[in-house]
Amino acid sequence: MEYLTLGIVLMIIMLLYFKMADHFNIIDKPNQRSSHTEITLRGGGIIFWFSALMYFIQHIQNNYFFFTGITLVSLVSFWDDIQSLSNKIRISIHFLAISLVFYDLGLFELVPIWGTVIAYILAIGLINAYNFMDGINGITGLYTLIVMGVLLYVNQNIQFFTDGIFIKYAMIASLVFLFFNYRKKAKCFAGDVGSIAIAFWIIYLVVKLILVTDSLIWLLFLAVYGVDTICTIIHRLYLKQNIFEAHRLHLYQVLSNECKIQHRLVSLFYAIIQSGVSFLVISLYQKVQDSLLFLVVIIPLLFIYSLKFYLLNKNNLSLNV
Repeated sequence: MEYLTLGIVLMIIMLLYFKMADHFNIIDKPNQRSSHTEITLRGGGIIFWFSALMYFIQHIQNNYFFFTGITLVSLVSFWDDIQSLSNKIRISIHFLAISLVFYDLGLFELVPIWGTVIAYILAIGLINAYNFMDGINGITGLYTLIVMGVLLYVNQNIQFFTDGIFIKYAMIASLVFLFFNYRKKAKCFAGDVGSIAIAFWIIYLVVKLILVTDSLIWLLFLAVYGVDTICTIIHRLYLKQNIFEAHRLHLYQVLSNECKIQHRLVSLFYAIIQSGVSFLVISLYQKVQDSLLFLVVIIPLLFIYSLKFYLLNKNNLSLNV
């Protein structure tokens, strides 16, 4: 009953937000680098912050740092959705928010300085990667469901590390968002406020699981996004492009825009591949060395990503799209 009530409340909040976004003209206008062609409401992902708020209200005694952090990144991201902010401001807020959860999780006491630096780089990088990958209908919602689902499975069957309800609230928010976004013509897009808020939520959980188990393999729950993002950045650096400017060089963009594959199918493809990776990670946990498991996962993903170049060449398209 609790989850049904949450779903209904979030649905009402989403509908109210649509009225506000329409009134204040909070929209996403397509351009030559977009994967969509119609004007659509932006910022529907604000539903993730509201879901976090509802959890915080019920568990106020032990979630101050997480909620403060997700509020900070949501505010600056929503502001960026309305009026573009400089990268320095956004990264500074991300750094502050990540610092709060690192302190909350005791990372500064458990990890040496060099490890802390790497943790910051990975956390801020993953937040931005999640944002980069939010470009077609359904991809953020479906991918989030998969990641949260496997985290819930691990929490219940392998290693308890957090309140299961905390994970379920994120999953319900994803389902509500998908109801409006996983359509041929999306009612709304997540916007920075959605992709960055849910990325922050996921990073908090993954870091907590890593610290509890003393294993980095849980980063592979984000392997598909990670490989696509890192390889695309390398490709763009090779082309001498500004990596902070909009582009269409992610594999999902090539599949959607250049190969004309339906957006929802591409999103489903990403979710299925990440599901397979996560199943493999869970199956081989503590059965093979972590370094070997990383290789077993990353090498096939690199091969899949390399299909982008074949598709571009096959369609006689420039690698500098």
